Amino acid sequence: MSLDQPRDFVKHQTATRDAFLGGRITLSQPRTGFRAGFDSVLLGSAVRPGRRHVLDLGAGVGTAALVALALGLAENATLVEKHEDTFALAKDNIFDNGFGERAEALNLDILSRPADRSAAGLRDNHYDAVIANPPFFGEGQGTLAPNSSRADARHMGLDELDAWMRCAAGAAAAGGEVIVVYPASGLGSLLVAMGARFGALTVLPIAPREGQPATRILVRGIKGSRAPLTLLSSRALHGESGRDFAPQFDAIFRGTAALDW
Repeated sequence: MSLDQPRDFVKHQTATRDAFLGGRITLSQPRTGFRAGFDSVLLGSAVRPGRRHVLDLGAGVGTAALVALALGLAENATLVEKHEDTFALAKDNIFDNGFGERAEALNLDILSRPADRSAAGLRDNHYDAVIANPPFFGEGQGTLAPNSSRADARHMGLDELDAWMRCAAGAAAAGGEVIVVYPASGLGSLLVAMGARFGALTVLPIAPREGQPATRILVRGIKGSRAPLTLLSSRALHGESGRDFAPQFDAIFRGTAALDW
């Protein structure tokens, strides 16, 4: 639900205020460009309960990490975002939702040198949950968005997905989980990038409706595990007709349940 009320600190009405989880959190995000949707909410709700510190790589305005905090799945969160304007919104969202003592935002590029990431405050072998919604078009795929932050959220080079997973592996604690939401068409590339670094891979396909091909996947891996891959049954986002969400997803988007997988 969009509250559509720009904040005083935003000039020329460039941001909106949008409610998530049935109003449990309200976030400022750009009026144009990349805007958080159900991918971000599902990602945050997919964190297993009891996590001490969740790291959100490419956090945008902070939706996924703040969902995990609001649902009580994690105690603390670190948000990493490279675009300064989006980073500023993420910082405001942390404090506006009462998470100032439980969350921080780091302004850095995931693809920068490890030394630069460390200098910016990103810790190695520390986070027991790492979540990410990486750019989902390779070079030459899709239409490049004119807005730079949206373009970066949608497109990346051929080797960048592997670099994202390398960063996630370096930041995750031993035994920590890494969760990625991604288009189903990119499953092969994602499994290659994650399989080289994590075990116990679990794949949850999400389809628009029962009997339709999956369009999104959630993949979880465990750092240091050697357990084999598990492919879960596909779940339908909507009912047979109409735009209403299936009960299990409706409960998530209303803020009354986490994703059980």
